[in-house]
Amino acid sequence: MDFGVLLGLAYNQYVAELHEHLAELGFPHLRPAFGFALKVLAVRPMTTSQLAVRLGITPQGAAKTVEEMVAAGFVERVSDPADGRVKLLHITDRARALMAAGHDFHVDFERRLSAELGEAKIGALREVLTAMVARSDSPEGLARTLRQV
Repeated sequence: MDFGVLLGLAYNQYVAELHEHLAELGFPHLRPAFGFALKVLAVRPMTTSQLAVRLGITPQGAAKTVEEMVAAGFVERVSDPADGRVKLLHITDRARALMAAGHDFHVDFERRLSAELGEAKIGALREVLTAMVARSDSPEGLARTLRQV
């Protein structure tokens, strides 16, 4: 099997297991764009337009994602104290719980894989993947293309 195909299939399997785990914890039907959007908003509240720029998507795409996150209870619109006409997007406690559950899954997945295959193999895999990402001029730009939680 080609290396790139193997990487893609492994990533898809990882995401499938992550989403299954999160659904079991009460976070079903997550949209692909939620993960990076929530990580961005966790750093600081911003407008939908600012989020669009940060995610590298159209304002219409950002507005759709924001509507879905609001409907799911992950984001709320709050008036900007400096200008009440401006609405800032704030993550909710539900979003924080989702992000914590996701982080816990990441840690546990790697721990389970290490137990199954050995720490040396997982350490080597992590080293290879880190080196591959480091080849990019913009690792953050790579992260934007994931669009997965």
